[in-house]
Amino acid sequence: MQYLVDRYDPEHKVSYPRGSREYYETNNWLFWQMGGLGPMQGQSNHFTRYAPEKIQYGINRYQNETRRLYGVLQKQLSTSKSGYLVGDRCTIADISCWGWVASYRWAGLDIDEFPHLNNWLERLLLRPGIEKGRHVPYHHSALDHKNYTEEQLEKAAERSRVWVQETMANAAKR
Repeated sequence: MQYLVDRYDPEHKVSYPRGSREYYETNNWLFWQMGGLGPMQGQSNHFTRYAPEKIQYGINRYQNETRRLYGVLQKQLSTSKSGYLVGDRCTIADISCWGWVASYRWAGLDIDEFPHLNNWLERLLLRPGIEKGRHVPYHHSALDHKNYTEEQLEKAAERSRVWVQETMANAAKR
């Protein structure tokens, strides 16, 4: 994403000029997502949906850590005048976090306790670029899950578990 804004966003539509305070704040949130939100919610996804056996300790550990990270986003968004993570515009920090937050149900979470985060999630979805980009290269189905029952999520998870396990087995053969 940094390469893309350096190369294709000279007008700073989703970025800030290099060296500005907002540039560094955007990078801080981008790195925060890569070092915290992504890995922790990824583990929540794994233990909640993909693991071949339910390990309650792992589920609780990573769901709670993801909730904590959602709280960090909630606090930032609650003090934001623009409703975005940095400054007065949607940046790559928002875009990079959005995909994880959009799959909150898959991770076994509810975001009703985070109203600013929920509003941000919906507001970004109204942006034509987000709506178009989230479906590249395939249909992004994370938000489809928000209306699923737990039983429907488990059926979808079973299909995913089979695919993940087959993919890992094939990779091990190479």
